[in-house]
Amino acid sequence: MPGSTYGGRGRDRPGPGRRLLAMFSIYRGLPAPVYILFLATVINGIGIFVFPFMTLFLTKNLGMSEADAGNYMLIASIAYVPGTLIGGRLADRLGRKKVMIAAQLLSGLMYVPCGFLGNSRLIPWFILASLFFDGATDPARTAMSTDLTTPENRQAAFSFIYLGHNLGFAFGPLIAGLLFVSAPSWLFWGNALAILAATSLVLALVPETRPDREAIEATIGSGSAEEAHEGSLHSALLSRPFLLAYTLITTLYGFVYAQHRFALPLQTEALFGDRGAAFYGGLMSLNAVLVIVLATPIVKLTSRKPPIWSVAFAGLLFALGFGAIAFARTPLLFYLTTAVWTLGEIVNATNDGAYVANHTPISHRGRFQSILPIIGGTGFAVSSSVVGGMISRTGLGPVWPLLGAVGAAAAAGIFLLGILETRAARKAAPGETAGAVAAPVSATASGGFGPGGSGGSGEAGGAAARGGPRED
Repeated sequence: MPGSTYGGRGRDRPGPGRRLLAMFSIYRGLPAPVYILFLATVINGIGIFVFPFMTLFLTKNLGMSEADAGNYMLIASIAYVPGTLIGGRLADRLGRKKVMIAAQLLSGLMYVPCGFLGNSRLIPWFILASLFFDGATDPARTAMSTDLTTPENRQAAFSFIYLGHNLGFAFGPLIAGLLFVSAPSWLFWGNALAILAATSLVLALVPETRPDREAIEATIGSGSAEEAHEGSLHSALLSRPFLLAYTLITTLYGFVYAQHRFALPLQTEALFGDRGAAFYGGLMSLNAVLVIVLATPIVKLTSRKPPIWSVAFAGLLFALGFGAIAFARTPLLFYLTTAVWTLGEIVNATNDGAYVANHTPISHRGRFQSILPIIGGTGFAVSSSVVGGMISRTGLGPVWPLLGAVGAAAAAGIFLLGILETRAARKAAPGETAGAVAAPVSATASGGFGPGGSGGSGEAGGAAARGGPRED
């Protein structure tokens, strides 16, 4: 039959373009402010210049040893902590938008003098100040994204914002790699300009999202996992034991993932010399491109599975991707290992937020988004210091097998937690699934997220593995 190669059925098969559009249809119909946050995140991602090259800047430009650079990264993570505690509290009390705008602008402002200081030892101090304000930004930003969404559209919205970060981050490290060599001052000025542009967009087009008292009280007695908690932050956290356990285990993910920006650039420089910085920038761009291409298909594939199982699988990918760097001696093998741990980042980033957001009481969103990253970010925070000291004593060789083992152990812990939580949910009476025994809700009804991520990580992405300063 004309027009068919399969007994007439060929005409019923959608073409590649239609299939691609169908895949991206999950992002249709989201609240309008989510699209603004997406665009702002793209701009931020393009301007992430400083943190991908922080290790090389400290060691090459400022002459720090690997151990000293690692200790500085630890101090940087500590500087982030008071900011996030203050920001979370203020976001619940004053509003998400006010806190986010003020803190983000101050964070960017701290980069401006760095561009005039050359290789001065004052630069690390300004960066610490920037991280303090960035820490205040993150709880408000994440609470705003949660406020704007529902359990039904949260995964699509969060993964869309995560995709936006990596659309920008696909170009950021390439630009930063060139600037690092030819115009290092513009690492700082460019980052500051991107923050100003993105923040201005949010200021003009995104409304305040903090739930009012009526909306909070309406959830009491609903049995929802997001039901308001009438008590302190401490008692609210204790009412979510599975969420606390999850956060403690995934801190090991942060320990492993942090080395994409510390040990990995040192490894590329050790193997490829002066070409190492540019090659590392290429690896980070591959990371972002893969996220752009694969995030949406992965959301589709994991959408019917409880997020906790996908997060466990992500840990295995982290273990394999980082552990295998021990055997990488050629550019091709570095690209392959980057592809593997990037898959882990995508799976984790599009499911981690699902689990956390749907176990967080509506009354404590800002504060949970301040304290949980601190708890979960411990591994990320100490990683560079621990690994930096390890490199000084033994070299880079033992680092990668250690990361592989830590990633595998964390994945096993998350898998076991999923089993225990499922059993607890089955034993619970109807209406008791909120809080202490919340069932591991499927991603279709919950959602997922990703700078530091941070960021993308991409640090936003930090994201990708919670904890540590985001880079957006």
